[in-house]
Amino acid sequence: MQKDPVCGMAVTTETHHTADFAGMRYYFCSAGCVKKFISAPHHYLQSSAQVITSTSSGCAIASAEVTVDISVKQSANLTPTDKTAITDQQLFTCPMHPQVQQTGPGACPYCGMALEPMHLTAETSADNPELTEMTRRFWISLCFSLPLLILTMSELVPSIDMQQWLDEQSYNWTQAILATPVVLWGGWPFYQRAWISFKTWQLNMFSLIGLGTAAAFLFSVFALLWPEALPAAFKMGDRAPLYFEAAAVIITLVLLGQMLEQRARSKTNSAIKSLLQLAPDKAWLMKPDGTEHEVVLSEVKVGDQLRVKPGGKVPVDGEIIEGHSNIDESMLTGEPVPVEKQRGSKVTAGTLNSTGTFVMRSENIGADTLLARIVELVNVAGRTRAPIQNVADKVSGWFVPAVISVAVLAFTLWTLLGPAPALANALVAAVSVLIVACPCALGLATPISIMVGIGRGAQAGVLIKDAEALEWMEKVDTLVVDKTGTLTQGRPTVQQIVVNPDAEHITEQDVLLLAASLEASSEHPLAAALVEHAKIQQMTLLAVQKFNAIAGQGVRGEMDGKVIVLGNDQLLTHQSIDISPLQSQVQAMRENGQTVVYVACNGKLSGVISIADKIKETSEEAIKQLHASGLKIVMVTGDNPITAAAVAKSLGLDDVKAGVSPEAKLNFLKELQQQGRIVAMAGDGINDAPALAQANVGIAMGTGTDVAMNSARIVLVKGDLRGIAKARLLSQHTMKNIRQNLFFAFIYNLLGVPVAAGVLYPWFGIVLSPMIASAAMSLSSVSVIVNALRLKKQAISNPVP
Repeated sequence: MQKDPVCGMAVTTETHHTADFAGMRYYFCSAGCVKKFISAPHHYLQSSAQVITSTSSGCAIASAEVTVDISVKQSANLTPTDKTAITDQQLFTCPMHPQVQQTGPGACPYCGMALEPMHLTAETSADNPELTEMTRRFWISLCFSLPLLILTMSELVPSIDMQQWLDEQSYNWTQAILATPVVLWGGWPFYQRAWISFKTWQLNMFSLIGLGTAAAFLFSVFALLWPEALPAAFKMGDRAPLYFEAAAVIITLVLLGQMLEQRARSKTNSAIKSLLQLAPDKAWLMKPDGTEHEVVLSEVKVGDQLRVKPGGKVPVDGEIIEGHSNIDESMLTGEPVPVEKQRGSKVTAGTLNSTGTFVMRSENIGADTLLARIVELVNVAGRTRAPIQNVADKVSGWFVPAVISVAVLAFTLWTLLGPAPALANALVAAVSVLIVACPCALGLATPISIMVGIGRGAQAGVLIKDAEALEWMEKVDTLVVDKTGTLTQGRPTVQQIVVNPDAEHITEQDVLLLAASLEASSEHPLAAALVEHAKIQQMTLLAVQKFNAIAGQGVRGEMDGKVIVLGNDQLLTHQSIDISPLQSQVQAMRENGQTVVYVACNGKLSGVISIADKIKETSEEAIKQLHASGLKIVMVTGDNPITAAAVAKSLGLDDVKAGVSPEAKLNFLKELQQQGRIVAMAGDGINDAPALAQANVGIAMGTGTDVAMNSARIVLVKGDLRGIAKARLLSQHTMKNIRQNLFFAFIYNLLGVPVAAGVLYPWFGIVLSPMIASAAMSLSSVSVIVNALRLKKQAISNPVP
């Protein structure tokens, strides 16, 4: 038996829920506990008296739902002190190969790129150790490379030719002394990554850099120490060529590229980091005696009463129990207008209290807040792979071996056909081919755009759970929407009150007061709408005697000696009450999709009240935007056909299916897909979950049920349908950006490799210097990242047509 370090439950070693950390295996009761442990292993190990079992040095985390491939040996080589130091750094992953995960920073065994934290938190350090290291190596290498470059390039300027002051031996050794620290120390991380790539046969950009610079440097060392051993084809006259400056400058330029790339990539998470930092560090806790004191956020518990002051931020998710205010929720919804909040209103962590003060009851804290869930969704989505990524993967699979083959071919052809010194020129051509071909830009083209695009969506209140959904959203041609809670507000409200003109001394307020007082004792869904409307009017309800609910018809009771009847046509007809005076108004209400209740006092009709699930204010604008984008919009609802038709007509929908069950919704989506349609489904209820899962892209309202949100691939934080238009536009912009990146990467290599190989030399005498090739290679990756970062400022809201 073992003990689950997360929840403390006793489990057997036969469980499938296990995780390896720092060479030790831990056992869990469920996949949920595995996920929590992976996110912060040190946190749970501190409080656990777990009896642990040693495992092999290779680390692999596995569970029924989570499979994590921790790239080997990083954790196994840590000292006990190092292991203790790894707290909430938790797992790191590769942006190009999300299947690679390990504890602590390191390099990807597939592409050699620096790993990044999997889970950003407000406490995640803003420091990027890889950026710091590459920056230090770059500046020190530059201090050696610059004088080396000046020294060697001085040959082109006779007036300052250094060989006038240095003999040949001193001149050559000076180059070696300046280049050696750059190549052996500055380029050491690249050689480590190149060695791993060849050892695992996962060839990548560092394979090419390592081969090219090592060839140039080692040849130069050999030529310096044993010049007489070189074949004549390598010599220019009686001198052996040296390429110390080429190797050193290439390493320095690659370091520059890595530094710029790390700096640019660190900006891709800035939106999420800034979102996290909006949450306050402290909160004002109310004591039972009415006093208040400031506490750190980690001390807040569910059920605590917290005061939020003007200009302060809401510390956790909860409900206002005292006071009112206007709250700026733009950080979640993108809408700049503050939202009015009063007693009973829900508030979200990180939102800004504009005016007024209120007391709230905490409901969700820590990782359970909406803000934390948003960040986790974006973190997970940013590591998923879009289908278009397969294009880059297939190309990358044969790209590096093909480049090495081209380099060998170029070396051979220059050796056999090139001008003297043939071998020296062949070496330059081969090194240039290896250096100029950069698969890094090709590999980054898709994931970097996906990461930025999903982060941009989160800022606008559109949570995209995976990259595939972002890609599919561009292709959607049919949108199926539920009615209640999606197009409508999801709760019935009073629409109209009409007084019987034949009733004397009766006002709309009287009709509402009688109805609400009577319905206060009822459990019918429409009763809540009447009572709530009376509360808004600040009415004091009357006491009711002899209350009687008549199934399927209405209710009856007495107030102040008056007999009050409220219900449908059938009830009032049975009570011999004439309802004809208001029949024309009732018919119009029903045609508008409203439910009508009659109110009668002492056997005479007092008036009618219409109740309806009001269409959201934003639905009409959203439908117009979606129609303008070319979507066919179909409403599928379990509501009655008359109400459904009225809503569809008012919004201008293309089609409507009413009175359908959850199973019928699912089958309808299958029919559309069998017709070749790419379908998105928007809903908010449990009954929508099967259809949301079936759709090519399921879209859930953030105001809906957890079941719906778990079944969907996109969540609209505030349930605003305009978010679908934003998601579609974001998808279009992101996919366009990815195609641009892939084009840049492909065209760069398509042109660069042949030029480096020397195909232009026979006609134009053009050859590509390895140093120029290195500069171009570094800038290609940076250009792809900079292009992706444009998505951060991309507008994703279209005006209403």
